[in-house]
Amino acid sequence: MALHNRIDSRLLKEKIKSTPQKRKTISFYKYHYITNPQEFRDILYANLEVIGVLGRIYVADEGINAQISVPEENLEKFKDYLYSVDFLNGARLNIAVEDDGKSFFKLKILVRKKIVADGLDDGSFNVTDQGAHVNAEQFNKLADDPNTIIVDMRNHYESEVGHFKGAVCPDVDTFREELQIVEDIMKEQKDKNLLMYCTGGIRCEKASAWMKHLGFKNVFQLEGGIIKYTHEVKERGLENKFVGKNFVFDERLGERITNDIIAKCHQCGSPCDDHTNCKNDGCHLLFIQCKACAEKYNGCCSDECKEIIVLPIEQQKEIRKGINKGRQVFKKGRSEKLNLKVR
Repeated sequence: MALHNRIDSRLLKEKIKSTPQKRKTISFYKYHYITNPQEFRDILYANLEVIGVLGRIYVADEGINAQISVPEENLEKFKDYLYSVDFLNGARLNIAVEDDGKSFFKLKILVRKKIVADGLDDGSFNVTDQGAHVNAEQFNKLADDPNTIIVDMRNHYESEVGHFKGAVCPDVDTFREELQIVEDIMKEQKDKNLLMYCTGGIRCEKASAWMKHLGFKNVFQLEGGIIKYTHEVKERGLENKFVGKNFVFDERLGERITNDIIAKCHQCGSPCDDHTNCKNDGCHLLFIQCKACAEKYNGCCSDECKEIIVLPIEQQKEIRKGINKGRQVFKKGRSEKLNLKVR
């Protein structure tokens, strides 16, 4: 069995979009020492591929981080397999809040040094000594306490479209930067409640342990992140303190939590919180674009990219030859090509 999907992504995307098959978008993670990440990765791929799982999974010797979609008819098969893996038995599955089942189009499992790039030396502190996990009700109570500082542990382009009321949203491009800024924010306030949150909880697991290592006493993290919180407040009729959209790292690029639109189109400045990637294959910049600008720029971030995408394919390939789109990751929403400069 092939342990990679080499079919053209565009063909896979068309196939998934045209199928009536219902799917569930799920995320989960687990910090656990994996002796042989490559071997574990191959076994995982073989078992998930056969039941139709799609998505992106990172495996490292410190654990697993997964964002996937599963055919509804195979959901129980997926759970049976996942929970048959000792360290994943009982792992929390975060079910998407707003889901059309078209979040992923292929299965991609990668072995990495870490499941989240944090820049920390895990041997220098106890990564298992984490902050207290709180549910939605406990989060709301802490949020109402004037002695609490709420910190968004996500990147600027995530908090830009949605965040908790009163939260400190650091203007950062990476989680690594975030940790230093939070340390600076809190250094004179070590006796205050530090209440952290992220999308599904994984970043807070490491961040809360690091902050405790630095001497912060009252460290709390939202269990299951924004995703679990949203389900809980709906199910229990609690006040929803989150406003706007929850940014997600799949084809959806966001799931609506409330009707509040707190961001602006990066091209014209009109109220908008719809992220997109520039249609120019040599750019693919992530930015916010309203429908009017999408039509005006043909889905591109600039006139320059708009002009490129109408050129013959071979000419486009020549123009983008040698460009490493991966190095543009830190330009999310900040390119000089954009009319509206973010922050």
